[in-house]
Amino acid sequence: MNFVLAAGGTGGHMIPAHALAAELKSRGHGVLLITDERGARFPGLFEGMPVHILPAGRLGGGPIGWLKAAGSVLKGRGEAKRLYREHMPDAVVGFGGYPAFPALLAASAMRIPTVLHEQNAVMGRVNRLLAGEATAIGTAYDQVDRLKPKYKGKSVLIGNPVREEITRLGEMPFPAFDEIAPLKILVTGGSQGASVLSAVVPQGLGMLEPSLRRRLQVVQQCRPDDIERVRNLYAELGIPAELTTYIEDMPAKLADAHLIIGRAGASTVAELSAAGRPAILIPFAAATDDHQTANARELVKAGGARAIAQANFTPEVLARQIEALAIDPVALNNAAARALSVGRPHAARDLADLVERIGNGIAPVAVGPALSPRVTAGAPNGAMPA
Repeated sequence: MNFVLAAGGTGGHMIPAHALAAELKSRGHGVLLITDERGARFPGLFEGMPVHILPAGRLGGGPIGWLKAAGSVLKGRGEAKRLYREHMPDAVVGFGGYPAFPALLAASAMRIPTVLHEQNAVMGRVNRLLAGEATAIGTAYDQVDRLKPKYKGKSVLIGNPVREEITRLGEMPFPAFDEIAPLKILVTGGSQGASVLSAVVPQGLGMLEPSLRRRLQVVQQCRPDDIERVRNLYAELGIPAELTTYIEDMPAKLADAHLIIGRAGASTVAELSAAGRPAILIPFAAATDDHQTANARELVKAGGARAIAQANFTPEVLARQIEALAIDPVALNNAAARALSVGRPHAARDLADLVERIGNGIAPVAVGPALSPRVTAGAPNGAMPA
């Protein structure tokens, strides 16, 4: 079978699309990606697969901006239709973002089945616009805000596909942690870093109880214009820190980490739960529809993470939250187990099953368990101390 994947050029859209592409390719299917220039440049994704860049407007800028956006969408829709005539897909899968919009419109016009995947706990604008025409909708969460009740009959709980290297971490023991082991913290603000983390995290770590502070080992992602200031601050505090502007090998960094501090983007939350890593999450306050706060909801409720609103994110608050998780090794190990308990490690497999069904003209049904049965809270990856 042949499939077209259409995804906007951010990591939140591109990473699950890449995971699905790898799964479909492993089953012998043909896969083609439609994205924008940002997505085509994303490092380490879709290597060896055909990639097409389509024009896609973005709503905004008043009437003139809307007219320009409409012109771009129509142009992109026309290019997509020509592409489909040459390489007729059995289904087109959209992952949200404006670059996916013309590709999905073209598929609907040509009566090609479409599948939407919603990575966030609040349905995105583009997916809301396309939901009526979609054959099926795969969701990452059981509760998805702004998904109309009339579409729930064609919605399937899938989870958010993550790379296979991440899912393997959930099958491995949680890194050993006791009263004397190093406390390894990974700080990530998404593909572009986050200045608020650079401003708050070093000072917060400097306020920890001495028993924790002297055991710290930190890996932190920073924006390029923040990195030297942050490096000097860690040096003044005497805290060993590895700083980088982009984390190329996230699976390796996650494998080594006891605690993650970061945003609550869809891919971040999915990777934390698939790998079984506890976290302190600071949802991005300006995210559309405050979807990052909603993304964190399930993981926080399970006890695998703590969320701090950005308005309340101070060094003092961060230090107290880290201490609550890490002073008692049992608490940190239990938080790891609870994070893993809501993971959906087979999301790529289940989404591929759904896409195949739709491509074969079969109605959407639940294709996998809602939650992974791998672990129960209190036994993180088989590594709970006696």
